[in-house]
Formats: sequence, structure tokens, C-alpha cells
Amino acid sequence: MSPDIIDDYQASAPFEGPEKLLEIWFAQSAADVPPLDNARGKKTGLRTVSRQTWEDMLDIVRCKVLSVIQGDEMDAYLLSESSFFVSPHRLILKTCGTTLNLLGLPRILEIAAREANLTAVYRFFYSRKSFMFPERQFEPHRDWKQEIEYLDRIFKNGAAYTVGKVNGDHWLLYLTTPDGFFNPLNSDTGSSHAEVEDLHIDYTIEILMSDLSPTARQPFFFSDPSIQDEGSTPLSLAAELSEKLGISNIFPPSLTHLDAYAFQPCGYSSNALIKWGHESLENNYKHEVEGNTAGHFGEGYYTIHVTPEEGWSYASFECNVPLSTSKSSKGKIPDLKSLIKRVVDIFEPGRITLTLFISSEQGDPVEEPAIEEAQRVFKAALTECAVSSDRPQTNGSKKSYKRTDKINYEFGGYDLAFASFELK
Repeated sequence: MSPDIIDDYQASAPFEGPEKLLEIWFAQSAADVPPLDNARGKKTGLRTVSRQTWEDMLDIVRCKVLSVIQGDEMDAYLLSESSFFVSPHRLILKTCGTTLNLLGLPRILEIAAREANLTAVYRFFYSRKSFMFPERQFEPHRDWKQEIEYLDRIFKNGAAYTVGKVNGDHWLLYLTTPDGFFNPLNSDTGSSHAEVEDLHIDYTIEILMSDLSPTARQPFFFSDPSIQDEGSTPLSLAAELSEKLGISNIFPPSLTHLDAYAFQPCGYSSNALIKWGHESLENNYKHEVEGNTAGHFGEGYYTIHVTPEEGWSYASFECNVPLSTSKSSKGKIPDLKSLIKRVVDIFEPGRITLTLFISSEQGDPVEEPAIEEAQRVFKAALTECAVSSDRPQTNGSKKSYKRTDKINYEFGGYDLAFASFELK
């Protein structure tokens, strides 16, 4: 199918909100990347690659760079189809619609090897929620089996999972383990690296929401002609909306660098880089042990993407800042329960899928596992959320959420908490 025909096909039909999420670790940490002549300060490893090089790769995926913000530890690219995060040792590419996320993978591996001397993959993750319109995707994204076959041709140590109802909302995951680094560019040579354990906290919370309420969807339409007369830009319009809806305050503004974009005639995307560490965490935070500063304290991200059209409305929130499961004090970063409530209150979804993917820890066996704590918090947060906007109701009462799925998984070095909720 020619590009022109593809563009016409995409423009004439529903938009696929649920994203494809690809994450590649080329080293255990930023400190482990090879030295480069063009490195400057924390601009090492993959961060030394030029924007033009990344844009050429993104052309394969079929998305464009709209804006970039640079932090201390990573660069955040806001895309026409979601987001791209670059750290010295790690890349995260999140794309929606009918983008060809996985087709960018071979090019990413080439760029990492040629320009950053990163020739092996420490860990690889690919995940996505079930598509709303799978028939609209293009190879290799037509179905999960096809995606697995594509990845298995690149990685020899991958494992694929389906989590949740096959005939309902579910989540798909493909991952590799660091059983000695694997070199997909020259897999016949084996690996000369010794297996090591990742001692850094790796934490990703996703809140995937569909069937947004009419009240929640309305602010994300920007077709008013007067907007052009006022001289608003997609960036300034999105900044105003972020402030109005409370997106700017999901994390304390003093710790957040927010980059947002408003699409015409509708749609919204934002990336945020967040400072976090001992000064912004609770004293009883689980990973902050007496006198022990081990772990990754520094800079994290969150990203939000909104498709507001009726019939296929969708919003996603993703964040990698580890959050406490106990109540946070005023002025600190939110605890997990508070964050979920803030996000859900903005978008008022009819259906929600939550996933927490966290690196495993060897803790006290008597303590409640982190993923079970998270499941408890998921339920508590959504029990307290209630939608009272313009959804159909009986006797004027607010509608509340009920849990329809709860699944915990243990992988090699990672644990997953998965839960689905819908309005009663």
C-alpha cells in the first residue's frame, strides 16, 4: 500500500489511541556506557546522538518530532504520535495510531552500535494494551503472534505474555532477560559479558483509560477559529489547558518541566521531566533505608496522550518515578493512590487498565509484596473516585468503579500488577 493511500486510509477512520511501547536498555546504568570523544557532562552514550539521526529513524516508524526538552539525565521528544525518551543507556519509544514502532528497532540497534559503541542489549521490553481497531494496523503489528515472530527473529532470549481477558481488555508483554548480554547485531558470536544484576529501581506505572466522559473530552477539542486570531500556538494552548485541568499539578510544578502540545482539531500530548530524590520523597519511602542512598535518585518522566473523539476516546498516563504506597505529606511528590485519583479525576474514564511493572527486590518475606500493595492501592483509589458529570445516572447518584480483573505476575527480575476497572 503506498504512503498516500495509507494517509488517506488513516484520515478517514477512527484513530487508535492505545500505544505500542518499546524500551531498550543497552547497559545497566548511565555509568556503564562506553566513553565517547563527543561526550559532555551527562550527555553521554545515546544522548550524544544527534536529533537529525533520531528523526531519520522516526521516519521509519511514521512519526515526527514536534518539540524537545532536555533534562539532567534524559531528553524527552514529543512526537506527532506520542513520545520518545533518550537516556545515556536506555531508549523508550511510545507510539500510537498505526505507527510502525517495531520497524524502527533494527535502525535503533544500528545507531546505538555505530554512534554510542553500545553493541549489546541488556534488557528489552515491548508492551501494549489490546487494540481497539486491530484490523487497521500494518505489519508487523496486525496481531500479537506476528509481533512475537518479528521480535524472535531479533532476540534469542525473548518471552511473550498475554495478561488479562483475551476477549476483553488485556495487556501484552514481550521481554528479554540479562542472561549475559545478547548482541542481536552479531548473535553468532555469543556474549563476553558476565551476567550482572540491575541494582537500580525500575518502576513504571501506566493508567490506560477509555470511554472518557463528555465533560472530560470537551476541553481537548481545539477547532474554534478564534484561537488563530488570538495568536495561540499548539504549545501555548496546551500549556494553558494543562494548567486549567490540573495536569500541571499532578506533580509539584517546582519539580516538573512540562512540555505539552494541542493538536488541531483535537488531541493532546505532553511529556514531563521530574526531579525526584530524598528531598522530594517521604521519609518512610520503602526504598529509602536508614543511611542507605543506594538506588536511582535523580530524574524521571511522565507522559500523557489523549484521543478525545466519541466512540474511541482514550487517554494514557505513564510514569517511571517510584511512588510510595503510603500517604504522602503536602508538598511531596504524590503517593500512588493520590496520583491515580488525580489522573482519573481529570479524564473520567468508563474503563481503566492499570499496570505497575517494577524490578523485584529481595526484601523481608514477611512483608507484603510490592505488587500486592499496589493492587490494594489501585482498588482503594478507584473506590474513592466517582464520576458525577454528564454520564447517565439513576437518582442523581454518582457512579463508582468496580474491579473486573486482578492479576499478579512474577518475571525474571520484575513483578507486574495488572488490574481492570469499569464504571458500575
